[in-house]
Amino acid sequence: MVNPSAQDRPCGVVAFVGLGHMGGPMAANLVRAGHRVVGHDLVPRALDAAVAAGVEAAPSAVAAAADADVVLTMLPAGRHVLALYEEEGLLAAARPGTLFVDCSTIDVADARAAHAAAAAAGHAAVDAPVSGGVMGAEAGTLTFMAGGADTDVARAEPLLSAMGKKTVHCGPAGAGQAAKICNNMILGISMIAVSEAFVLGESLGLSHQALYDVASTASGQCWALTTNCPVPGPVPGSPANRDYRPGFAAPLMAKDLGLAAAAIRAGEVRAELGLRAAEMYRGFAQGPGAEQDFSGIVETLRNEPLRNPEGQAHE
Repeated sequence: MVNPSAQDRPCGVVAFVGLGHMGGPMAANLVRAGHRVVGHDLVPRALDAAVAAGVEAAPSAVAAAADADVVLTMLPAGRHVLALYEEEGLLAAARPGTLFVDCSTIDVADARAAHAAAAAAGHAAVDAPVSGGVMGAEAGTLTFMAGGADTDVARAEPLLSAMGKKTVHCGPAGAGQAAKICNNMILGISMIAVSEAFVLGESLGLSHQALYDVASTASGQCWALTTNCPVPGPVPGSPANRDYRPGFAAPLMAKDLGLAAAAIRAGEVRAELGLRAAEMYRGFAQGPGAEQDFSGIVETLRNEPLRNPEGQAHE
C-alpha cells in the first residue's frame, strides 16, 4: 500500500536519473522552475552538463533517490527501468510513498511491470513518455502522455508542466506508453508518405516549394510536412536544412516503431503500414540513418531502386 499521505507530499526534492539528450534539458527546466533537482547519469559528460544547469550531482541513482519526493527516469529501454527499480535497488532506497515517474518510451508490458513493482514497494507510479524531441525538451514544450491513477498523475502534474506545455492523462498503468507508440506509428508512416510524395514530385518535375505550398494548405497537411519537412527549403527550421542532424533521431523512431510492431503482432491487429514502416526504419537506422534525423529516410527512398513484390529491383 502507498502511504496515505504520499499524494499530499510536495515536489520538494526531485531525483532525475538519465540526463542525456532529453533528460538533461528536462532536468534543467525543472531547476529553472524552482525545483531542487538531484541527478545522476552514467555518462560523466551528461552529468557535468546537468550540473552546469543547476542540477545537484549524486554519485549513484540510489543516492539521488534516497531523500527524494519524486523520482523521474529517462532511460533507453524497459529492461533498464526494471533493472534500476528492482535489481539496482532504486525502489528499496526511496522513502515510503515516493512518486516514480518514468518518462522513457518502453513496452506497455514493461510499464505495467514497473507500476506493479513500485506499488509492491510502497510507492506510487506514473508512466509519462514524451513527444516533442530534443528541441521540445530544451524549449519546455513537450507533450506528456500519462498513465496511472488520477491522484498520482495530479501529483506529477506540477513537474510535467515545468517541462512541457501539455499533459494528457491517457488512462491507467501503461496507457501513456500505449498512446506514445500509437502516436509515433502515425508519425513514422506519415514521414514515409510525405517523403515518397516529394520523391514522386521530383520525378514529375515539380518543385519542392510548389508541392509544399499545395499540400501544407490542403488535405496532405500534417506535422511531418509542415514542421519536419524532409526536403530542404520550405521549412527553414527542419533538420533537412542542417544535413539531417537529429531533432528526433532515426534509431529512436526505429525503436518506437519496433515497440508498435511488437504490440501489433501480440494483439493480432491488422496494421500493415505500421509493420512496413517499422521494417523500413529498422533498415534505415542500421545504415545511413544511424546518426540522422528520421526525416532523412527521404534520401533512401530517392536513391534505392524500386523493388517489386518479390523483392527484386526493377530494371
